[in-house]
Amino acid sequence: MVTRTGTRRWREGAVVAAAFVICLLGGTVRVENTLTPPTAAAYLVAVVSCAVLPPRHRKPLAVLAVTTAAGLVAQPLRLVLTPPVIAPALVAAYACALGVPGERRAVGAVSLSAVVLAASVPLSGDLSWRDAGRMGTVAAAPLVAWLVGQAVRTRRAYLAAVEERARRAEDSRELEARRRVAEERVRIARELHDLVAHQITLANAQATVAAHFFDSRPEQTRASLRELVETTGHALDELRATVGLLRQTGDTAAPDGPAPGLDRLPDLLESFRRAGLEVSVREEGAARTVPPGVDLTAYRIVQEALTNVTKHAAGRGARVGLDWGGGRLTVTVSDDGGAPGGPPALSDRPPGYGLIGMRERATAVGGELTAGPRPEGGFLVTARLPLPSVREGAADGERTGRMPEATDEGRTA
Repeated sequence: MVTRTGTRRWREGAVVAAAFVICLLGGTVRVENTLTPPTAAAYLVAVVSCAVLPPRHRKPLAVLAVTTAAGLVAQPLRLVLTPPVIAPALVAAYACALGVPGERRAVGAVSLSAVVLAASVPLSGDLSWRDAGRMGTVAAAPLVAWLVGQAVRTRRAYLAAVEERARRAEDSRELEARRRVAEERVRIARELHDLVAHQITLANAQATVAAHFFDSRPEQTRASLRELVETTGHALDELRATVGLLRQTGDTAAPDGPAPGLDRLPDLLESFRRAGLEVSVREEGAARTVPPGVDLTAYRIVQEALTNVTKHAAGRGARVGLDWGGGRLTVTVSDDGGAPGGPPALSDRPPGYGLIGMRERATAVGGELTAGPRPEGGFLVTARLPLPSVREGAADGERTGRMPEATDEGRTA
């Protein structure tokens, strides 16, 4: 296997050998347009001018000066100054286009070399049309070599820029893929937390109630255990459905049902009531059709907030508020801060990611969420979610065949 260094050496040797052969063949031409075998002078010019070509990439201007000087001695040595004779100078001019920093500097050096070489042509005798033609070709040859080198340099720069853009695009794609993977991991973690933690918290609360009344109220204990069995069954079903979405088998099976929304809020509140949490609901303003993302977000925020009340609050009462005014849906969940006589609370649980997940959900739909203790005691969660305008909501209702439902302002459930 030939290495890159070996390939470069073979290429450099081929260039120097080609320049030597061309220069030597140029020395066979005589003024009388006759061909003779290469003379000692032709060998001398070819050897001297080609010997300095290897370092042309490091010192292109010095190599151009030496090859130009070697071309100048061709006339005194009775050689006809033609482009083949100055082939090493053409190679040096090409190297100047590639290696000299600054286009003006390179073209100035090559132009000076062309002028000097062309000016040495009339030394063979009286200036004739033939000599004038040779002057033109000798002057143009270094400039043409420089133009070819400049074109190669431009193409190399273009290819390097294309490769750099491709590399940056690849890096951007990798960063975007990593970002999306991170977002998907957060989304999956949030969904698992909201779906499973709710049922597990209810099961824990029901088990706590059953243990609290095991000796004093057997009937209530049995009812709590039945509800515990039902709750754990729902938890297993939801866990199975959620994990099923993560399978990479390529199946396109649709979910068993639509994503939960505020229409399932009564069932959600009833599950908490069965766990011993007294929940009241107050709704203000006329309910409207909301985008699916906002609908799911509102449901999950209520679910998580009530789950936190069950886990951490010492009291057994909570209030849920839905306010449809001001062009947005304001969801509030608060607890009473503690009430004597109830079963023990789960306030000794370490804090989790519930508040983080609720804030992420609210931000994802363009809303905001605040949470903190109330001055009178307890905890308050407030989420403000944007709603489409009435005209947009009516248009959505016409497209989907549904119209916004009107409710009585200030109704209480």
